[in-house]
Amino acid sequence: MGRHARRFAGPRRVIVLTRRYDESDVRIRPGKSSRPRTKTRPDHADAESGMVVSVDRGRWGCVLGGDPERPVVTMRARELGRTPIVVGDDVDIVGDLSGKVDTLARIVRVSERRTVLRRTADDTDPYERVVVANAEQLLIVAALADPPPRTGFVERALVAAFVGGLKPILCLTKSDLKDPSEFTAAFADLDVPVVLAGQSEDLTELTATLTNTVTALIGHSGVGKSTLVNRLVPDAHRATGVVSGVGKGRHTSTQSVALPLPGGGWVVDTPGIRSFGLAHISPQDVVAAFSDLADAIENCSRGCTHLGPPADPECALDQLTGDAARRVAAVRLLLEAVRTNDAW
Repeated sequence: MGRHARRFAGPRRVIVLTRRYDESDVRIRPGKSSRPRTKTRPDHADAESGMVVSVDRGRWGCVLGGDPERPVVTMRARELGRTPIVVGDDVDIVGDLSGKVDTLARIVRVSERRTVLRRTADDTDPYERVVVANAEQLLIVAALADPPPRTGFVERALVAAFVGGLKPILCLTKSDLKDPSEFTAAFADLDVPVVLAGQSEDLTELTATLTNTVTALIGHSGVGKSTLVNRLVPDAHRATGVVSGVGKGRHTSTQSVALPLPGGGWVVDTPGIRSFGLAHISPQDVVAAFSDLADAIENCSRGCTHLGPPADPECALDQLTGDAARRVAAVRLLLEAVRTNDAW
Protein backbone atom coordinates (compact mmCIF):
# COMPACT_ATOMS: atom_id res chain seq x y z
CA MET A 1 0.00 0.00 0.00
CA GLY A 2 1.47 3.30 -1.01
CA ARG A 3 2.08 6.41 1.07
CA HIS A 4 -0.99 8.22 -0.23
CA ALA A 5 -3.29 5.22 0.26
CA ARG A 6 -2.39 4.85 3.96
CA ARG A 7 -3.57 8.39 4.60
CA PHE A 8 -7.24 7.33 4.05
CA ALA A 9 -7.04 3.87 5.54
CA GLY A 10 -8.70 4.73 8.83
CA PRO A 11 -12.34 3.89 9.75
CA ARG A 12 -15.13 5.87 7.98
CA ARG A 13 -17.86 7.69 9.88
CA VAL A 14 -21.37 7.82 8.34
CA ILE A 15 -23.70 10.63 9.35
CA VAL A 16 -27.41 9.97 8.78
CA LEU A 17 -29.68 13.01 8.63
CA THR A 18 -33.32 12.47 9.51
CA ARG A 19 -36.33 14.81 9.46
CA ARG A 20 -40.03 14.58 10.11
CA TYR A 21 -42.37 14.40 7.03
CA ASP A 22 -45.82 15.98 6.87
CA GLU A 23 -48.66 16.23 4.33
CA SER A 24 -46.85 18.91 2.34
CA ASP A 25 -44.41 16.24 1.15
CA VAL A 26 -47.14 14.22 -0.56
CA ARG A 27 -47.76 15.12 -4.23
CA ILE A 28 -51.41 14.65 -5.14
CA ARG A 29 -52.23 14.30 -8.83
CA PRO A 30 -55.63 15.59 -9.92
CA GLY A 31 -58.05 12.81 -10.80
CA LYS A 32 -61.46 12.60 -12.43
CA SER A 33 -63.02 14.23 -9.41
CA SER A 34 -61.20 17.49 -10.11
CA ARG A 35 -62.56 20.04 -12.54
CA PRO A 36 -62.30 18.70 -16.12
CA ARG A 37 -60.51 20.57 -18.89
CA THR A 38 -62.73 22.94 -20.77
CA LYS A 39 -63.89 21.87 -24.23
CA THR A 40 -64.36 25.45 -25.28
CA ARG A 41 -62.06 26.32 -28.15
CA PRO A 42 -61.29 29.75 -29.57
CA ASP A 43 -63.48 30.68 -32.54
CA HIS A 44 -60.58 32.43 -34.31
CA ALA A 45 -62.82 35.25 -35.44
CA ASP A 46 -59.74 37.15 -36.58
CA ALA A 47 -58.59 34.34 -38.91
CA GLU A 48 -57.79 35.34 -42.48
CA SER A 49 -58.75 33.16 -45.43
CA GLY A 50 -56.14 31.69 -47.72
CA MET A 51 -55.45 29.05 -50.33
CA VAL A 52 -52.94 26.21 -50.00
CA VAL A 53 -50.41 26.35 -52.85
CA SER A 54 -47.76 23.86 -51.70
CA VAL A 55 -47.18 21.06 -49.20
CA ASP A 56 -43.77 20.04 -47.87
CA ARG A 57 -43.07 17.84 -44.84
CA GLY A 58 -45.61 19.19 -42.39
CA ARG A 59 -45.54 22.73 -43.69
CA TRP A 60 -48.13 24.27 -45.99
CA GLY A 61 -47.43 27.24 -48.23
CA CYS A 62 -50.50 29.47 -48.50
CA VAL A 63 -51.46 32.77 -50.12
CA LEU A 64 -53.71 35.09 -48.16
CA GLY A 65 -56.90 36.05 -49.95
CA GLY A 66 -55.72 34.14 -53.00
CA ASP A 67 -53.15 36.87 -53.66
CA PRO A 68 -49.80 35.43 -54.83
CA GLU A 69 -48.10 38.56 -53.45
CA ARG A 70 -49.09 37.59 -49.88
CA PRO A 71 -47.44 34.21 -49.19
CA VAL A 72 -47.16 32.68 -45.71
CA VAL A 73 -45.77 29.43 -44.35
CA THR A 74 -48.14 27.58 -42.03
CA MET A 75 -48.47 24.55 -39.83
CA ARG A 76 -51.61 22.60 -38.95
CA ALA A 77 -53.19 23.66 -35.65
CA ARG A 78 -53.39 21.04 -32.92
CA GLU A 79 -57.18 21.05 -32.90
CA LEU A 80 -57.25 19.86 -36.53
CA GLY A 81 -55.57 16.60 -35.58
CA ARG A 82 -54.74 14.63 -38.72
CA THR A 83 -57.18 16.48 -40.96
CA PRO A 84 -55.74 16.12 -44.48
CA ILE A 85 -54.82 19.40 -46.17
CA VAL A 86 -53.89 19.43 -49.87
CA VAL A 87 -53.05 21.95 -52.56
CA GLY A 88 -56.13 23.95 -53.50
CA ASP A 89 -57.79 23.76 -50.09
CA ASP A 90 -59.42 26.94 -48.80
CA VAL A 91 -58.25 27.48 -45.22
CA ASP A 92 -58.46 29.97 -42.36
CA ILE A 93 -55.14 31.11 -40.90
CA VAL A 94 -54.08 32.83 -37.67
CA GLY A 95 -50.76 33.84 -36.15
CA ASP A 96 -47.91 35.67 -37.80
CA LEU A 97 -49.28 36.62 -41.23
CA SER A 98 -46.37 38.87 -42.18
CA GLY A 99 -44.82 36.25 -44.44
CA LYS A 100 -41.33 37.20 -43.26
CA VAL A 101 -38.50 34.68 -43.22
CA ASP A 102 -38.64 32.19 -40.30
CA THR A 103 -42.23 33.12 -39.38
CA LEU A 104 -44.93 30.49 -39.03
CA ALA A 105 -48.71 30.83 -38.99
CA ARG A 106 -51.37 28.20 -38.17
CA ILE A 107 -54.18 26.70 -40.24
CA VAL A 108 -57.18 26.51 -37.91
CA ARG A 109 -60.00 25.61 -40.33
CA VAL A 110 -60.35 23.80 -43.65
CA SER A 111 -63.40 24.74 -45.72
CA GLU A 112 -65.62 22.17 -47.37
CA ARG A 113 -64.25 21.21 -50.77
CA ARG A 114 -66.24 22.19 -53.85
CA THR A 115 -64.49 19.71 -56.14
CA VAL A 116 -61.89 17.04 -55.58
CA LEU A 117 -59.57 15.04 -57.81
CA ARG A 118 -58.91 11.63 -56.29
CA ARG A 119 -57.02 8.54 -57.34
CA THR A 120 -55.78 5.29 -55.85
CA ALA A 121 -52.44 3.59 -56.48
CA ASP A 122 -54.23 0.84 -58.39
CA ASP A 123 -57.67 -0.71 -58.67
CA THR A 124 -57.17 -2.93 -55.61
CA ASP A 125 -55.96 -0.16 -53.31
CA PRO A 126 -58.73 0.97 -50.93
CA TYR A 127 -56.86 4.14 -49.90
CA GLU A 128 -57.94 7.27 -51.77
CA ARG A 129 -55.37 9.94 -52.45
CA VAL A 130 -56.66 13.47 -52.89
CA VAL A 131 -54.50 15.03 -55.60
CA VAL A 132 -56.01 18.53 -55.77
CA ALA A 133 -58.95 20.24 -54.08
CA ASN A 134 -61.27 22.95 -55.45
CA ALA A 135 -59.92 22.92 -59.00
CA GLU A 136 -62.48 23.99 -61.58
CA GLN A 137 -60.82 22.32 -64.55
CA LEU A 138 -58.61 19.30 -65.21
CA LEU A 139 -56.12 19.64 -68.04
CA ILE A 140 -55.27 16.10 -69.13
CA VAL A 141 -51.89 16.33 -70.82
CA ALA A 142 -51.05 13.55 -73.29
CA ALA A 143 -48.29 13.29 -75.87
CA LEU A 144 -49.12 12.17 -79.39
CA ALA A 145 -45.71 10.50 -79.65
CA ASP A 146 -42.59 9.71 -77.62
CA PRO A 147 -44.09 8.23 -75.45
CA PRO A 148 -47.10 7.02 -77.49
CA PRO A 149 -50.53 8.05 -76.14
CA ARG A 150 -52.64 5.68 -74.06
CA THR A 151 -56.38 6.03 -74.37
CA GLY A 152 -56.84 4.06 -71.13
CA PHE A 153 -55.09 6.70 -69.04
CA VAL A 154 -57.08 9.52 -70.63
CA GLU A 155 -60.35 7.62 -70.09
CA ARG A 156 -59.53 7.10 -66.42
CA ALA A 157 -58.58 10.74 -65.94
CA LEU A 158 -61.87 11.73 -67.59
CA VAL A 159 -63.76 9.50 -65.15
CA ALA A 160 -61.99 11.10 -62.17
CA ALA A 161 -62.80 14.58 -63.51
CA PHE A 162 -66.49 13.91 -64.20
CA VAL A 163 -67.04 12.22 -60.83
CA GLY A 164 -65.04 14.85 -58.93
CA GLY A 165 -66.92 17.78 -60.45
CA LEU A 166 -64.10 19.14 -62.63
CA LYS A 167 -64.42 20.18 -66.27
CA PRO A 168 -61.97 18.04 -68.29
CA ILE A 169 -59.87 19.45 -71.12
CA LEU A 170 -57.65 17.26 -73.31
CA CYS A 171 -54.30 18.89 -74.05
CA LEU A 172 -52.08 17.21 -76.67
CA THR A 173 -48.35 17.88 -76.72
CA LYS A 174 -45.80 16.93 -79.40
CA SER A 175 -48.49 17.56 -82.01
CA ASP A 176 -45.74 18.30 -84.53
CA LEU A 177 -44.83 14.60 -84.50
CA LYS A 178 -48.23 13.07 -85.27
CA ASP A 179 -51.71 14.00 -86.51
CA PRO A 180 -54.08 14.22 -83.47
CA SER A 181 -57.34 13.43 -85.31
CA GLU A 182 -57.20 9.65 -84.85
CA PHE A 183 -56.54 9.89 -81.12
CA THR A 184 -59.13 12.56 -80.40
CA ALA A 185 -61.88 10.69 -82.30
CA ALA A 186 -62.20 8.29 -79.37
CA PHE A 187 -63.45 11.12 -77.11
CA ALA A 188 -65.55 13.13 -79.57
CA ASP A 189 -68.92 12.01 -78.15
CA LEU A 190 -68.00 13.16 -74.65
CA ASP A 191 -67.84 16.78 -75.83
CA VAL A 192 -64.43 17.24 -74.20
CA PRO A 193 -62.54 20.32 -75.47
CA VAL A 194 -59.23 19.53 -77.18
CA VAL A 195 -56.29 21.94 -77.39
CA LEU A 196 -52.89 21.46 -79.03
CA ALA A 197 -49.75 22.48 -77.17
CA GLY A 198 -46.86 21.33 -79.31
CA GLN A 199 -43.63 23.33 -79.37
CA SER A 200 -44.74 25.07 -82.56
CA GLU A 201 -48.31 25.70 -81.36
CA ASP A 202 -49.50 29.10 -80.20
CA LEU A 203 -50.83 28.91 -76.63
CA THR A 204 -53.22 31.86 -76.91
CA GLU A 205 -56.33 29.65 -76.94
CA LEU A 206 -55.11 27.52 -74.03
CA THR A 207 -54.10 30.58 -71.98
CA ALA A 208 -57.55 32.10 -72.45
CA THR A 209 -59.14 28.84 -71.29
CA LEU A 210 -57.07 28.77 -68.10
CA THR A 211 -57.17 32.46 -67.15
CA ASN A 212 -59.09 33.32 -63.96
CA THR A 213 -59.71 29.66 -63.08
CA VAL A 214 -57.97 27.03 -60.97
CA THR A 215 -56.82 24.25 -63.30
CA ALA A 216 -55.06 21.04 -62.30
CA LEU A 217 -52.63 19.49 -64.79
CA ILE A 218 -52.22 15.74 -64.88
CA GLY A 219 -50.32 13.45 -67.20
CA HIS A 220 -47.89 10.59 -67.56
CA SER A 221 -44.23 11.24 -66.90
CA GLY A 222 -42.44 12.44 -70.04
CA VAL A 223 -45.41 13.90 -71.91
CA GLY A 224 -44.08 17.45 -71.65
CA LYS A 225 -46.24 18.66 -68.79
CA SER A 226 -43.45 20.56 -67.03
CA THR A 227 -42.38 22.10 -70.34
CA LEU A 228 -45.95 23.27 -70.87
CA VAL A 229 -46.09 24.76 -67.37
CA ASN A 230 -42.88 26.70 -68.03
CA ARG A 231 -44.45 28.15 -71.18
CA LEU A 232 -47.63 29.14 -69.34
CA VAL A 233 -45.82 30.47 -66.26
CA PRO A 234 -42.37 31.72 -67.34
CA ASP A 235 -41.23 32.19 -63.73
CA ALA A 236 -42.13 28.64 -62.72
CA HIS A 237 -38.76 27.08 -63.65
CA ARG A 238 -40.15 23.56 -63.38
CA ALA A 239 -37.59 20.82 -63.99
CA THR A 240 -37.91 18.98 -67.30
CA GLY A 241 -36.70 15.53 -68.28
CA VAL A 242 -36.36 13.13 -71.17
CA VAL A 243 -38.07 9.91 -72.18
CA SER A 244 -36.26 6.69 -71.29
CA GLY A 245 -35.25 4.06 -73.79
CA VAL A 246 -38.31 1.94 -73.03
CA GLY A 247 -40.72 4.71 -73.98
CA LYS A 248 -41.60 5.83 -70.47
CA GLY A 249 -40.96 9.24 -69.01
CA ARG A 250 -38.95 10.06 -65.93
CA HIS A 251 -40.49 11.84 -62.96
CA THR A 252 -39.47 15.51 -62.90
CA SER A 253 -42.27 17.11 -60.82
CA THR A 254 -42.19 15.49 -57.38
CA GLN A 255 -44.77 17.60 -55.54
CA SER A 256 -48.03 19.30 -56.41
CA VAL A 257 -47.73 23.07 -56.48
CA ALA A 258 -50.12 25.85 -57.50
CA LEU A 259 -48.56 28.49 -59.74
CA PRO A 260 -50.14 31.88 -60.53
CA LEU A 261 -50.88 32.63 -64.17
CA PRO A 262 -49.70 36.04 -65.43
CA GLY A 263 -53.25 36.96 -66.48
CA GLY A 264 -54.93 35.70 -63.29
CA GLY A 265 -55.88 32.25 -62.08
CA TRP A 266 -53.81 29.25 -61.06
CA VAL A 267 -52.40 26.10 -62.61
CA VAL A 268 -51.64 23.20 -60.28
CA ASP A 269 -48.74 21.13 -61.56
CA THR A 270 -49.00 17.59 -60.19
CA PRO A 271 -46.29 14.90 -60.15
CA GLY A 272 -46.14 12.75 -63.28
CA ILE A 273 -47.89 9.45 -62.63
CA ARG A 274 -47.58 6.00 -64.13
CA SER A 275 -50.90 4.60 -62.96
CA PHE A 276 -54.33 6.00 -62.18
CA GLY A 277 -56.39 3.72 -59.96
CA LEU A 278 -60.15 4.17 -59.60
CA ALA A 279 -60.94 1.74 -56.79
CA HIS A 280 -63.11 4.39 -55.12
CA ILE A 281 -65.40 4.89 -58.14
CA SER A 282 -68.42 2.73 -59.05
CA PRO A 283 -70.25 2.50 -62.40
CA GLN A 284 -73.14 4.31 -60.73
CA ASP A 285 -70.85 7.26 -59.95
CA VAL A 286 -69.71 7.52 -63.56
CA VAL A 287 -73.19 7.55 -65.12
CA ALA A 288 -74.56 9.87 -62.43
CA ALA A 289 -71.99 12.49 -63.45
CA PHE A 290 -73.90 13.04 -66.72
CA SER A 291 -77.17 14.89 -66.21
CA ASP A 292 -78.76 13.51 -69.37
CA LEU A 293 -78.17 9.92 -68.22
CA ALA A 294 -78.57 10.12 -64.45
CA ASP A 295 -82.38 9.87 -64.44
CA ALA A 296 -82.46 6.86 -66.77
CA ILE A 297 -80.44 4.57 -64.51
CA GLU A 298 -83.10 4.90 -61.81
CA ASN A 299 -84.99 2.26 -63.80
CA CYS A 300 -82.07 -0.16 -64.00
CA SER A 301 -82.17 -3.40 -62.05
CA ARG A 302 -80.09 -3.74 -58.91
CA GLY A 303 -76.45 -4.50 -59.66
CA CYS A 304 -76.63 -3.25 -63.23
CA THR A 305 -73.20 -2.36 -64.60
CA HIS A 306 -74.75 -0.15 -67.30
CA LEU A 307 -72.54 -1.77 -69.93
CA GLY A 308 -75.49 -3.09 -71.95
CA PRO A 309 -75.70 -6.48 -73.70
CA PRO A 310 -74.49 -9.06 -73.05
CA ALA A 311 -73.50 -8.01 -69.51
CA ASP A 312 -76.80 -6.17 -68.84
CA PRO A 313 -79.38 -6.96 -71.55
CA GLU A 314 -82.05 -4.84 -69.77
CA CYS A 315 -80.05 -1.70 -69.01
CA ALA A 316 -82.32 1.36 -69.04
CA LEU A 317 -79.69 3.35 -70.92
CA ASP A 318 -80.51 1.35 -74.05
CA GLN A 319 -83.95 3.00 -74.16
CA LEU A 320 -82.47 6.45 -74.77
CA THR A 321 -82.39 7.99 -78.23
CA GLY A 322 -80.79 10.89 -80.09
CA ASP A 323 -77.86 12.71 -78.51
CA ALA A 324 -78.39 10.82 -75.25
CA ALA A 325 -77.86 7.49 -77.06
CA ARG A 326 -74.64 8.84 -78.54
CA ARG A 327 -73.51 9.83 -75.07
CA VAL A 328 -74.31 6.34 -73.74
CA ALA A 329 -71.89 4.72 -76.17
CA ALA A 330 -69.12 7.12 -75.13
CA VAL A 331 -69.79 6.69 -71.41
CA ARG A 332 -69.69 2.92 -71.77
CA LEU A 333 -66.12 3.24 -73.01
CA LEU A 334 -65.31 4.97 -69.73
CA LEU A 335 -67.11 2.26 -67.77
CA GLU A 336 -65.11 -0.38 -69.59
CA ALA A 337 -61.88 1.42 -68.68
CA VAL A 338 -62.89 1.35 -65.01
CA ARG A 339 -63.91 -2.31 -65.17
CA THR A 340 -60.67 -3.61 -66.70
CA ASN A 341 -58.74 -3.31 -63.38
CA ASP A 342 -55.88 -1.77 -65.32
CA ALA A 343 -54.59 1.36 -63.60
CA TRP A 344 -53.18 2.68 -66.85
